[in-house]
Amino acid sequence: MIHTAWLLPLFVPFLVAPAGGRLASNLPPRQAMWLLTATAAGLAAASTCALALLIVPGATHLHAVAALGHLLTPLSSGSPDTVIAIAVAAGALLAWCAARLVCGARRRWTQLRHAGKLAAEADGELVVLPDEHPDAYALPGSPGRVVVTTGMLRALSAPEREVLIAHERAHLRERHHLFTAVVDLAGLCHPALRTLREPLAYALERSADEAAANAVGSRRLTARAIGRAALATRASSAAGRTRPGVTLSATAGPVPRRVAALLGHGTETRTTRPLARRAAVLALVACLAFSAGASLQAADDLHDGIEVAQGEAR
Repeated sequence: MIHTAWLLPLFVPFLVAPAGGRLASNLPPRQAMWLLTATAAGLAAASTCALALLIVPGATHLHAVAALGHLLTPLSSGSPDTVIAIAVAAGALLAWCAARLVCGARRRWTQLRHAGKLAAEADGELVVLPDEHPDAYALPGSPGRVVVTTGMLRALSAPEREVLIAHERAHLRERHHLFTAVVDLAGLCHPALRTLREPLAYALERSADEAAANAVGSRRLTARAIGRAALATRASSAAGRTRPGVTLSATAGPVPRRVAALLGHGTETRTTRPLARRAAVLALVACLAFSAGASLQAADDLHDGIEVAQGEAR
């Protein structure tokens, strides 16, 4: 009853790391962040369904389950010990993932509520903190706030401040914290999906970079502002300072790589970029298709097995 294809959704997520990194580098940022998030959510759902389906054949060896499904014989014709062992292992993994997912969702919700309370207490969209440490970040809420310290304001010129604020506004406007939440929770369902967190973070920052460049009308100014803000932040000691857990910041991630992308100095050439882009997209779409197809096939096999077992009972 249990076929090799049933296990495919559990192994496919290990293949997405190389494709995810290339996707973030070669696809436009907004497209990359949507595709990476959809891939993480889809693969997490498929792997969770695979674990649930693996439990059923072994569970039918229990008289209570067989009676509930009106089954005369168990669904699996293989060795009972092997089938039951697989069901126990799948059940333990599913329970472990469910517990991690509940804890992760609760922690994320608490962080969002805390950020929302902080945002609600502030007057106006821009919040200036009296702190010598240069820092700036987007604080989600209803509505969200752009938080910047006096140290960061002093480190930048007036046009550069405009870039920084436009960048953080883009994070709030496009609700980037929801994308990170989906991928973080998917990583709790399958550990291999954690590898998508880094390319997603890069895509989100690049999306905000492009929005800031469009807002101020200068890619060179945007690159300079982001570079100077990152240097100012890293040159200052941040000991004892913490941000709310759901913030996004222009100084995060691989800043030199982002600056190079803004200035058009990426490592990919014009001739290889379309090929790399297509390969990365096809790889992720193939992973999703294989996982979804395997899950549907497993569900169909299980349904057929139940019908056969019920038919024998009659």
